[in-house]
Amino acid sequence: MDGTSRTSDDPGAVAHVRLDGHLRALPGSGVDSPPPGDGPHVLPETAVRDSAAQEEAQDPDGLVRQSTAVFAAELSRLRVGRGLSQLALARRMGYDRSYVSHVERCTQAPTQPFARQADHVLGSGEVLSHLWHTYHTAHAANRRQRHPAPSPVLPALEDAGRPDEPGQATEHDRAGAPDGRATLIDDGRQVPGEGSSVPASIGLRGAIGLRGVEHSTQYSDQLPPPAPITLHTTLPRDVADFTGRTDELARLLRAAEEGQAPVVTIHTVDGMPGVGKTALVIHAAHLLAGDYPDGQRFVRLGTHTPGAAPADPAGVLTQLLLSLGISPRNVPQSLEEKAGMWRDSLTGRRMLLILDDAASAAQVEPLLPASKDCLVLITSRRRLPDLDGASPLPLNTLPPLQAADLFIRVSRRTPTASDRSAVTQTVELCGHLPLAITLLAARLAHHRAWNIKEFTDEFATAQDRLAELEAGDRALAASFDLSYQHLTPDLQRLYRRLGLNPGPDTGPYATAALDNIPLDTARRRLNELYAAHLIDELAPRRYRLHDLLRTYARTLAQQDPSSDRGQAVTRLLDYYHHTARTADRYLSTVPHQDNATVPPSTTAPILATRGQALVWMRAELPNLLAAAHHSATDRLPHAAALARTMAAFLDQEGHWAEAIALHQAAVHTAHTLNSPDAEAHAVLDLGWVRRRTGNSPEAGELTQRAYDLYHTLDNRLGQANALRALGLVRQMTGGYGEAAQLAQRAYDVYHSLRIPVGQANALLDLCRVRRRTSDYQEAGELAQRAYGLYHSLGNRLGEANALLDLGWVRRLTGDYLEAGELAQQAYDLYHTLGNRQNEAWALLELGQINRDTRNYVAAADLLERSRARFHELGDRKGEAEALTAAGDLQAATIGPEPALATYQQALTLARLIHSPLDQAHALEGIAGCHAVSHHHREAIQSLREAIALYQRLGVAETARATDYLKQLETALYESADRGKGKEPQH
Repeated sequence: MDGTSRTSDDPGAVAHVRLDGHLRALPGSGVDSPPPGDGPHVLPETAVRDSAAQEEAQDPDGLVRQSTAVFAAELSRLRVGRGLSQLALARRMGYDRSYVSHVERCTQAPTQPFARQADHVLGSGEVLSHLWHTYHTAHAANRRQRHPAPSPVLPALEDAGRPDEPGQATEHDRAGAPDGRATLIDDGRQVPGEGSSVPASIGLRGAIGLRGVEHSTQYSDQLPPPAPITLHTTLPRDVADFTGRTDELARLLRAAEEGQAPVVTIHTVDGMPGVGKTALVIHAAHLLAGDYPDGQRFVRLGTHTPGAAPADPAGVLTQLLLSLGISPRNVPQSLEEKAGMWRDSLTGRRMLLILDDAASAAQVEPLLPASKDCLVLITSRRRLPDLDGASPLPLNTLPPLQAADLFIRVSRRTPTASDRSAVTQTVELCGHLPLAITLLAARLAHHRAWNIKEFTDEFATAQDRLAELEAGDRALAASFDLSYQHLTPDLQRLYRRLGLNPGPDTGPYATAALDNIPLDTARRRLNELYAAHLIDELAPRRYRLHDLLRTYARTLAQQDPSSDRGQAVTRLLDYYHHTARTADRYLSTVPHQDNATVPPSTTAPILATRGQALVWMRAELPNLLAAAHHSATDRLPHAAALARTMAAFLDQEGHWAEAIALHQAAVHTAHTLNSPDAEAHAVLDLGWVRRRTGNSPEAGELTQRAYDLYHTLDNRLGQANALRALGLVRQMTGGYGEAAQLAQRAYDVYHSLRIPVGQANALLDLCRVRRRTSDYQEAGELAQRAYGLYHSLGNRLGEANALLDLGWVRRLTGDYLEAGELAQQAYDLYHTLGNRQNEAWALLELGQINRDTRNYVAAADLLERSRARFHELGDRKGEAEALTAAGDLQAATIGPEPALATYQQALTLARLIHSPLDQAHALEGIAGCHAVSHHHREAIQSLREAIALYQRLGVAETARATDYLKQLETALYESADRGKGKEPQH
């Protein structure tokens, strides 16, 4: 039975008749066109043949265009016959409507998967698949050979009803393939490339399956090249566990709207290895796919692909052009021509292009389209500041909550309440880096018996955490390796040495010392590492390594000789000591000798003012503390040296917890190294901080120990400093007589050594003792003498201290006008000098002056500012005094109840710091509150405690409190008498 005997219900018959009709319409097919109406669907001859005849003369691809038109017409006919719109068909096939529209308009060639899916959805057997093979066969044959060959549009076919004989090639089959092979495969499958082949005996006969048509070689010399394969999307699959990045996603999604700008929209997503750049853009691309109906292209540029060089832009452009359906032989040779064709091909199209893992702006520039309707997303481990018109989107590590959520999702666990703290710890150990979290969580996901808490503990105690962060062929260390290998040898060495830095960050000067390079070179190389996302810039010229990158760099550094590592760290410690010592000259008010030598190679910033010194110390504080800790751990002399140069700064800034730890380590290291001079300095500084924090007993013991060490060393300057510090301890504990003697002894030593700043300090100490003991005249004279010395030295901090003390004396003697002026001058100086602690004392004095002059609103504000500053700095003595002053104000203005609560807070702090005078002041205030509330017994009890403290201290407040006690006792007696005279109430 021949083909004409098949019924229309037979899919094979339908395929035969329809395909036969289409083939008759193709020029050079060797098949006569039937008259109109012959068969179920026949194109008019004029619809194809006339236009083809014109194109063939000038365009060798004319046959391909004709076969594309046949495919488009049949697709449209089948779709309309099914009653489907383009949108409905596209949805059923899983394609965009625009793609179906392009195919039907012949503006885009169909792909083999598209043809197969269309056949499946439309129930057309293999009609569209056969049509796709028709033009693809023509292209393949023409490219393989130039000599006459059988027409692939109509190959040699056997007589009707005669079955094919596998393994026997006809003469017509062999004519097109001298070696008996052809670039075709059976069953409609395409050979992926020109060199593929199958036996000719099952060539077109098996592919098309038609019989009863005579072979013709009339147009065998006009065979076109293979039909180009048009790709619609090459996006990788979306990340199933994508988490967070809400803000970054929102920015990229807005890019679809920004695509209406007059130029192409370009976003560069840059970040360190493993931060999730590719995952972000792929996720965004899937969300944006519908807004770019002309396709989405994902191009892996392979800059950090193991064993591969970065992709050549010319080769990438070739692949992009082929993906648009452009014939390989029409692709230009030069990079410029390819880039021009690429831009021209995208004109009027809305396409999304992802360029992943870019090496440089030069690599991606030729790949950028010009169409304003396109969106380009570029990922790179390097920042690309030289890519004009691009909007950078630096990608940082995940916020803690998003990092924890990622770990939970990837690990496929539902953590209990107790597990959540373990998850938080785990992601912290991973530095909130998405790749590290994913690798670790994936291991947990495949071990359902593992406990989250135990898993976290194991990871936390692992000696090589980087080795733990791998899964299959994915490893964090390997990702870091790829970035490291792209560095020059000089940058590699610097990167390794940055891993040796004990501090959390670094700057150009420290880097220059660490790597022993000029400052300009250090700046340039830091910028190169920053551009490569191997370091982050937290503030201008302040760089840090991510924790895992720091671990990686430190691991690499272990391969260097130990002597090289030691010398690098020593240079860094020398730099910190040298510069901190320079800064301390503008900050310290205590004279001391420093015989340390400055390394000649040290490059350091210029610190010429107190302000510059403060700025540097504040910026470098974490690094200085880390350097001192490292020195103490390794028992290096830098531990005590750094502690000494930081003492004044830490004291003035109120960093007392850090100071205690620093000086304790310095004491231990100096003692271990048998350095008594350094030990004496460290012990004295530790005692000073203990006094500041209210631990008078320990402060006294430490200061006495320091004095003994200095005495043994015959260090007279050290002895004078210790005598003065011991006098301050005695002031705090109320030993005013001994305090005065110690201050005088210190003054005498300073005078003999001709150290005027020491003399001025001792005079001011004596002033405070005299003020405490109500000798206001001598106190004022001493303050004025101290001010004169400070002024002659240009010591503005000393001037401010003397002005404040003199103002205090003037207030106590009732001269509020001068007191206010002096206190304001002192405050202004402190503020200018950046001395926040002494600012608080000036605020306290100004508040008390306003209170005593009944300017209560201003007083309340000033006293609260003072209290808050003391509390922030951890100055408990200052806070106790501010609370007592505030209680006095409240008692005079708003009543005893709030004042009582404030006094009680002051008493608690005063007892905590062992300050008897502050305790007595608070107790006296408490007694007054009880008295006003007619709680005379409680008032008398509190006042008696205050008087006992006053008497022990020998201060003038004793007489005042004693008189007040008599008044309270009289009031209590009279109240008792009135109670006795009352009639009983019935």
